[in-house]
Amino acid sequence: MLFSFFSPTGRRQAGGIGLAALLLLASCSKPQTLAALFQKTTPHDDYARALNRAGLQEAALGRQWQQAAAQALRDSLTVTLPVLETGYFRPEQPTAASYRYAVRAGELVHVRLTLAPGPVLAPRVFVDAFALAAGQKPEPLKWTATDTTAAGSYDFSYQATDDARHLLRVQPELLAAGRYTLRLWRGPGLGLFPVKGRTDQAIGSFWGNERDGGARRHEGVDIFAPRGTPAVAATDGTVTRTGESQLGGRVVWLADAQGQHLYYAHLDKQLVQPGQRVRAGDTLGLVGNTGNARTTAPHLHFGIYQGGRGAVDPWPFLHRADAVPTTQAGPDRRGEWVRPRTATRQLPTTLPLLVLGQRAGWLRVELPDGQRRYVATGAVATAQPLRRFQLPAAREIQAQPTAAAPLLAAWPVRTPVAVLGESAGYALLRGPAGQQGWAKI
Repeated sequence: MLFSFFSPTGRRQAGGIGLAALLLLASCSKPQTLAALFQKTTPHDDYARALNRAGLQEAALGRQWQQAAAQALRDSLTVTLPVLETGYFRPEQPTAASYRYAVRAGELVHVRLTLAPGPVLAPRVFVDAFALAAGQKPEPLKWTATDTTAAGSYDFSYQATDDARHLLRVQPELLAAGRYTLRLWRGPGLGLFPVKGRTDQAIGSFWGNERDGGARRHEGVDIFAPRGTPAVAATDGTVTRTGESQLGGRVVWLADAQGQHLYYAHLDKQLVQPGQRVRAGDTLGLVGNTGNARTTAPHLHFGIYQGGRGAVDPWPFLHRADAVPTTQAGPDRRGEWVRPRTATRQLPTTLPLLVLGQRAGWLRVELPDGQRRYVATGAVATAQPLRRFQLPAAREIQAQPTAAAPLLAAWPVRTPVAVLGESAGYALLRGPAGQQGWAKI
């Protein structure tokens, strides 16, 4: 993964931040105040504090890094899991990518970040998951940092505790540029399916189905299997109760390390005793149709009960994992400038869009004003020159089309340029060596 920042003229830039100050951050990544020792912090938080302690929050790139982190929490783009997206960190501007997605309580969310090969020196990339609630500050759920000097893949997972919308933010350290691949997918919250040899396809009655003519609702799922099929521990735990009732027949209750209670009912036979410790996969009993299931085919009624909530839907704990997305087809367009094929009110055909990421059929683009959105791959085309000319006067070349944007270079009079797009009185120019930037028209 290429982690460096070069101006269009080829000179390494630091946006006013000294290299020594940046290297100092490597030794300032941990909280250094007594209060911080007792606070729940993430590697991203620690790095932000290190920027402040080094005085870099007042420098242009330092402010932009903080702003990019905050903007990612506000302006995330919605995706549907599973998803594979390849992304691009801009070399001339601090940035952060963010993805918003829906989860069910009990699901396990898997994240895999793969960094493309690059030079030996590579800063960290921070990956943070948040829970989102209307009108509330995003709540950190899980985080990691790719503390590495080489390319590679980094995996972590976390379990959703509520039906909610979550957000994943991916942000590298300052002066980082390069390419990455992100995979997001869901899996079951329990380690094993509770009936040996069966999958979620064996579930024939689901959570919430009517019972007793609508007098009550089904507080679990029914997993059908031949009589005598082993009903197994879906996780490590302790058997808390066994017994027999008119409704559930022969039952087993299993408590796991998270305080959940797993309920196995209609068993033909129980094979464990209260107080017994079991491992995931151990047989608890045999599938039957005891209790009020005598008139139905043998099956296991499986329920999950949580403290303070009672019964919860077992489906997110049991459904098969999404297929891990594979490498997507098509050319790599990350870092490419494109323009709309057809004009709309918001997107004229002269407007250049920078491709920051791509997934099947879609490109994640950044507009000149910093907004981001997904556009269909077929709706845009590579930004071919609108016209070519020589600069009639020297021009300052900037990173964005605004007066306050960082200066990248100063091009002399008669520099041959190509105009790749226009926005807000600025032109996106490409110089004779391929360098690019914005200049006032």
